[in-house]
Order: sequence, then structure tokens, then C-alpha cells
Amino acid sequence: MSRHVDRPPGGEADLEWCHDAVQGVSRTFALTVDVLEEPMASYICVGYLVCRIADTVEDADEIPPEAQARILRRYDAALDPDDETTIEAFVEGVEPYLPPEEARSEDWSVVANAPRVVRTFEGLPHDVREAVTPPARELVQGMAMFVERYAETGGLRIQSREELEEYCYYAAGTVGNLITNLVTRGEVASETRTRLYETAEEFGLLLQLVNIAKDVRDDYEEENNVYLPAEWLEAEGVDQEEVLAPENAPATAAVVERTADHATDFLDDAQTYLETVPLTDGNTLAAWAIPFLLAVGTLRELLARPEDAVSSRGVKISRQEVFAVVGAMTSGAGRDSLAELKEKISRQPYHLARTSAD
Repeated sequence: MSRHVDRPPGGEADLEWCHDAVQGVSRTFALTVDVLEEPMASYICVGYLVCRIADTVEDADEIPPEAQARILRRYDAALDPDDETTIEAFVEGVEPYLPPEEARSEDWSVVANAPRVVRTFEGLPHDVREAVTPPARELVQGMAMFVERYAETGGLRIQSREELEEYCYYAAGTVGNLITNLVTRGEVASETRTRLYETAEEFGLLLQLVNIAKDVRDDYEEENNVYLPAEWLEAEGVDQEEVLAPENAPATAAVVERTADHATDFLDDAQTYLETVPLTDGNTLAAWAIPFLLAVGTLRELLARPEDAVSSRGVKISRQEVFAVVGAMTSGAGRDSLAELKEKISRQPYHLARTSAD
């Protein structure tokens, strides 16, 4: 998709590379970028990659925790405009852990190209950088803190609901604040601004909790992380190290269901955020309503079959439903339709609901 029109100033080749990179690292976030308009599409694209670099390092269980924390702290310093640490120093620190280029995933390619991402970021307008940098650095600092907290276990082991929400704040609530910083740079009524900041973190927490509930197997097998709180698992008689044991499947599924149910507590605030967010500077309702509505659909599947999250089947919604949701939001569905769409999708796949109504 060409985005040459009305792009922010800066290196066009670097910006194009960033847009291509987002397509490779996250299909869901690529959807968001694709339905934004310029210049917001590029602001969000580059800001997301700045955060994704830290996320890749934090998820890499092949990096010893002490090294992970050190690398993340160096990345934070490189993002600090008042620190002399360079982004090249970050790459030097992570270099021993980079997979060979021929075996490098899209995520690791972005890490290896961190100087290109940061160079592109530094080419964005000053007020954009000021909006992105504080929440991005808070995300990086939070990830480093969690890695250090669980250095002895070699992977995260969330203990309580409070700690789960703390982690979700650093991983996604900060991104909600980043988005809000960007869309409130202009003239925004004080009550609108207040409502946005009161609900931005909840929007992020909703999406992160849904991911945690559906990705239990991958998080443990691929990253050695257990985000299901130990206290919830213990109530079902499950040790965190046995979260995927076949004999524990029904009990772990009960905790998955509890996590998904907890995520529903954030639906109303997330909807309020969408009903309030300014549509200026290329921002669009579809960009944020699509992941919101897909989260609603994923919650529907999680609550109906939580056992799938701990099996090889996994939990996901169909491509047909994704296309139907994207189609609805890009063909003119407005804020006043969000409540109805949320209700329909919570009951059945949207493409089926739409067909039955025809």
C-alpha cells in the first residue's frame, strides 16, 4: 500500500521500510495502520515499532534475564533525549543474541534495524516525539523491572490479579496513553481530554488480557512466561509449572475463563474511549474499533471454549469474521453503531449475524 501522499517529513525509504516491517510483525496492528490516514498512520506505525523492539527482547527466553534487563535499560537510555547513549550501543548489546540473518524472524529483523527505526522516529515532528517518548520509555522500564523481578525463574510468573494488571499496564496501558498523547496534541476540550485519559489504559488492558487468555500455551512453550496468576491457579489446584499438563487441562481452562471474564470488566471503558477519541490528523474510528471488536469476538470464543486455549487447537476467530468486521468499520460504521456491533459479536460470529439479518 503506497502512503506517499501527505506523509510526515523524513527519509521516505526508511518510512516505507517501517510500514513494511509492521506488516510482518503484527497482522492485527497492521490492520490498524492500514485503516489510518496520513500522517497518523506513520506516527502510529513508527511509535509501535519503537515499542515492539523492547517487547521482542522481553519475550526472548534464550537471553539470560540479567542480560535482558541490561539490554532493555540500555534501550531506555537510547530513547532518552537527555542521555548520550546511542541506539547503536543498544544494538551492540543485543548483537550476541541476534539470530543469524538467514534465520531471523520479522521481529528480530526490526531489533537488528533499531537504528533505522529510531532514525525514522527522530525525523518525525517534535510534538509527535514528545507524545510518544514518555509512554514508550515507561513500557521499556516496566518490562525491564518485570524481567529483573523474575530473574531467578528465568521467565515471568505472575502471582496475583493486581500484578497481572500491573504487567498489562506496562505492556499495553502505556500504549493506550501513547495513542492518546498523539490524538490530543491539538485543541481538545478539557472534558474530552479527561475522559480519554480515564479510559485509555483500560482500552489497552482489555486487549492485553484477551491476548494473555488466548495465548497461554504459546506464552509458556515459546517464552517460558505464565501470566495466569498463581493465586488463581492455586485455587484450582494447579502449579504454574504444570499449567499445560494434560491432567490439569480442565482446571487451567477454568482460570483462562476467569481471565477472560476479568477482561470483560474493561469493555465499557474501552467503548467509551472509542466513542470519545478525536478523529483528526488522519486518525480514524476504524483503526481502534477493529481491534476492539475482534477482542470482543475472541472473548466470545474464550468464554465458550476456554479449554481450547490450553490445547493445540488454540483460540481464534475466523478469517471470515475478521473480514466482516473490517468491512463494517471501513464502509461507514460510526460511533453510534459500536454498542450494537459489540452486542452482536458477543453473541455470535459477526459474519453469521450479518447473514442471518439479511
